[in-house]
Amino acid sequence: MAFTLWFTGISGSGKSTLSQRLCDAIAARGLTVERLDGDIVRKEYAGLLGYEEKDRRINIRCLGFVSSTLNRHGIVSIVSAIAPYRVSRAQNREKIENYIEVFCDCPFEVAAARDAKLLYARARRGEIANFTGLTSPYECPECPDIVVHTDTESVDESVRAVLEHLERCRYLAPK
Repeated sequence: MAFTLWFTGISGSGKSTLSQRLCDAIAARGLTVERLDGDIVRKEYAGLLGYEEKDRRINIRCLGFVSSTLNRHGIVSIVSAIAPYRVSRAQNREKIENYIEVFCDCPFEVAAARDAKLLYARARRGEIANFTGLTSPYECPECPDIVVHTDTESVDESVRAVLEHLERCRYLAPK
């Protein structure tokens, strides 16, 4: 059964790392899987979308459409995108039959300390407008399907928690 595993959280919370690891783990179980990273997909728009609320909603809606299409063709979709607005995530939950939301819960200070892309530093200097969690809101999920605490769990622990959830819900056969 195809499904969409949607990782949401602030920048630096571990979405991309976990989504790649889960993509590999699910593919190793013989399923066809595609990973969609919000930053990578956004680049394909060739600068057509910015970071205003309207543009963020369009990006998330497009990711949802692609995920739904992949699922209809039997392909598991794994999305990592900040998706800062609850309403956008709720719309995707309505559109995507087998939607599993994973909240990468990570305190702002921890995510900022990771700052692998130097985004937090640039945003604090005023070089990036509308930076989620700093100058633009991030609305934490109220009822995610899975919460991983990426500040206290290892990557392996978080991956294991997601795989166990997928097995319990029968999206994956137990290993």
